[in-house]
Amino acid sequence: MPELSHRRRLLVLAICCMSLLIVSLDNTVLNVALPSVQRELHASVSGLQWTIDAYTLVLASLLMLSGSMADRLGRRRVFLAGLVVFSLGSLLCSLAPGLEWLVVFRMVQAVGGSMLNPVAMSIITNTFTEPRERARAIGVWGGVVGISMAAGPIVGGLLVESVGWRSIFWINVPIGALALFLTLRYVPESRAPRPRRADPVGQLLVIALFGSLTYAIIEAPDAGWLSAEILTFALVALAALAGLVGYERRRRDPLIDLRFFHSAPFSGATVVAVCAFASLAGFLFMNTLYLQNIRGLSALEAGLYMLPMAGMTLLFAPLSGRLVGSRGPRLPLLLAGCAMGASGLLFAAFDAAADNALLFTGYVLFGVGFGLVNAPITNTAVSGMPRTQAGVAAAVASTSRQVGSSLGVAVIGAVLAGGVHTAAHPAHAAAAADFVAAARPAWWILTGCAAAILLLGALTTGRWARATARHTAALFDEEPARGQPSATTGA
Repeated sequence: MPELSHRRRLLVLAICCMSLLIVSLDNTVLNVALPSVQRELHASVSGLQWTIDAYTLVLASLLMLSGSMADRLGRRRVFLAGLVVFSLGSLLCSLAPGLEWLVVFRMVQAVGGSMLNPVAMSIITNTFTEPRERARAIGVWGGVVGISMAAGPIVGGLLVESVGWRSIFWINVPIGALALFLTLRYVPESRAPRPRRADPVGQLLVIALFGSLTYAIIEAPDAGWLSAEILTFALVALAALAGLVGYERRRRDPLIDLRFFHSAPFSGATVVAVCAFASLAGFLFMNTLYLQNIRGLSALEAGLYMLPMAGMTLLFAPLSGRLVGSRGPRLPLLLAGCAMGASGLLFAAFDAAADNALLFTGYVLFGVGFGLVNAPITNTAVSGMPRTQAGVAAAVASTSRQVGSSLGVAVIGAVLAGGVHTAAHPAHAAAAADFVAAARPAWWILTGCAAAILLLGALTTGRWARATARHTAALFDEEPARGQPSATTGA
């Protein structure tokens, strides 16, 4: 790729950040709109879960494939295709006549989304080649996530209140069209010098694993945890996992190189990503339903209530990046685990939902913790990895984030649905009490996720962990033919 001027590189960064903004904003805005979708489309709790998980599942399943396609076919070409598909999917979502169609069109959105964020990050890393300049560019990229977190509830509340829930999908179309025009005009084409070969079998096994596991969790409250349907899907998930492990170990260019997991920092970052984003997805899902369906707030009021959480995320995300740069990933991970754990305990043990002071304290603590946890994930995942493997390692961390989001909504929604189904009182006060009681186990689950972040932050960032990362890097040095020079990463 030819060397670009400083102004042109900044323009490329802005274009890539536009793609991240519409994808990130789409998720946070949708959470505020869930009760409106529920009322208009007569959706159950599991139906609402699928409107979110249909997107995150497809995204998680296709991130690695999209990254390797971009390396092979051209990053600009795949990025353009992603913008077209995502914008078209957004338009279709706004026109969905029923819940089933909305779920299908969310999957179309996700196909496009899988071609945007990881490919955009790859474009950035190939545009900003000087290490310090690249670090600043990635910092700007990460800041956009915080902006979407802060703006999402407010933007979503305003749109739902003034126009209706369908308008949350309209905003993606003009932004996508502008990004498409600017990409055609200003973003140069680039490819990997040695792209990885396609792995269709591994890709199908990943889809089978994620899809069957999520289906089993979401549908279990209705079908019964020990029903033949749920047990069948659980067995399919186990078989897909076993097949994936066995098959990927034998491939020259695997979709997921299992040798990465010899590195304690990498394994820890993968689990931390799942726990952190499961917590975020479950937190937003529970609180959106509680504030609007139980407290009776409007979509805008609910968005304003969650602003302290979003604001703390926006404030602490860049601080976490600076801490990682100066002190390493351990401190922000430990602080994140403590803050998110304290938030979960307030709701699980002290009924914070019943008191506004405790409620907002819980929101602030969660925002602080989530703001701190995101930056160390990618840093820890690539810690000690050879440069040729850093992009693939970061892409796996990005996939783990989406897997966590899917599991968070699936598990927390299943816990809520199971508790709410036992309610026998139609009165509003009784319904509120039933919801709070059903939510308590879910808050304990989120507290457990925070404890896992705290424990892994301590175990996978020390001297022993760094030694395992060096050992893993040596495995790739011994077999250079298997090294992946891809620069594809994700946010």
